[in-house]
Amino acid sequence: MHLNVFFSGMGVSPTVYDLDLDPSTAGMDIQTALLNRLGVGSSLPVVFVGGKLVGPIDSVMASHINGTLVPLLKESGALWL
Repeated sequence: MHLNVFFSGMGVSPTVYDLDLDPSTAGMDIQTALLNRLGVGSSLPVVFVGGKLVGPIDSVMASHINGTLVPLLKESGALWL
């Protein structure tokens, strides 16, 4: 499942930064910084909501299942329900 489809289905319009499509070296620098922050064995893409790191898709799904994702989306103004 693509994360943007998941969020769109919830009524959220995500802003997506595709680092692979960045023609400068900034995309690679950001990717390296994210992987360093996340630690060994982490993967991209990752999700930030309101500037807070939620994590890769498994963390997003876990947050959705345990009920913490929707309040975070509401708190950040991304979801108005």
